[in-house]
Amino acid sequence: MNHARALDKDTVLCISLAARPSNIGTRFHNYLYNALGLNYVYKAFAPADITTAVAGIRGLGIRGAAVSMPYKEDVIPLVDVMHDSASAIDSVNTIVNEDGTLHAYNTDYQAVADLLRSHEVPTEYSFAVAGAGGMAKAVVAALRDSGLASGTVIARNEEAGRALASRYGLDWRPTLGADSAELLVNATPVGMDGPQADQLPFPEENVRAAKAVFDVVAKPPETPMIRLARSAGVPVITGAEVIALQAAEQFVLYTGVRPDPELVAQASKYSRAEP
Repeated sequence: MNHARALDKDTVLCISLAARPSNIGTRFHNYLYNALGLNYVYKAFAPADITTAVAGIRGLGIRGAAVSMPYKEDVIPLVDVMHDSASAIDSVNTIVNEDGTLHAYNTDYQAVADLLRSHEVPTEYSFAVAGAGGMAKAVVAALRDSGLASGTVIARNEEAGRALASRYGLDWRPTLGADSAELLVNATPVGMDGPQADQLPFPEENVRAAKAVFDVVAKPPETPMIRLARSAGVPVITGAEVIALQAAEQFVLYTGVRPDPELVAQASKYSRAEP
């Protein structure tokens, strides 16, 4: 789809804030703006200072911002209103500017919950979640609220790992070790394009022994863990699925327009077709 369109003084700006931004969100949102004839534009940023970046949202009248690793907790003291989706898990992935008042939401939680349901992940599965940051908080909350009760938080940061685990009545360990879990969920940057692109968040034998694998990393959608699980015949849920669902909810928050599922699917496919 041709995204060349005239920008003017009334064009509404939305952005993303991430340490390692990709073009996935940019392509997704701009595809929908163009398809629906909305005078919006979306741009990704890697902020040098998250405090000044969020101040810029307010000062420049930026309509909204997606917040990615590692800023999902850092932005909490910088916003004005924490909505239930964010305050319940102390993690923000979306900021919406309402006339200078910054509202915080978390659309990751709903995306994860929806995918657990659509993939029919059994509630009796034991699970292990790698990570203890903002995304891990959304994942653990969605797992518990979806009925999965037996799980472990795997985090090298003992303080953060124990805090997240104890909040939901789970165990904490620095590594999974020889023990396994039926559902493995990666909520860390391991496997993401960059320094950890070739690494696994769990030992290979644990991935092969799992009954389902869920990786929130969106780029690449075929992470080493997803590739390994597929080769072993283990059902997978990918980060590409997460980002499409959570970005669609962000789009609604920014624009007030809900695109139909077919258009969302088209935008998601376009967002991942980057050369």
